Amino acid sequence: MPTKIIVDCSTGQTTEVELTAAEIAEQEAMAADYAVQEAAKEAEAAAKVEAKASAEAKLSALGLSASEIAALIK
Repeated sequence: MPTKIIVDCSTGQTTEVELTAAEIAEQEAMAADYAVQEAAKEAEAAAKVEAKASAEAKLSALGLSASEIAALIK
């Protein structure tokens, strides 16, 4: 079973205690929430990369050179 360490700063004494079912459930919920947030960040980053590539392709189709596109995107 997972444990936590409790440190009494006034005495320096450490105690290892098993987590309660509620604490375990809270950790699992926090881990799931973190995974969802990270997936959202990755999806947002991928969308930005895709949008930039699309914009560059459209500007290129209009006849702009690579250097002109780079100057516009900065």
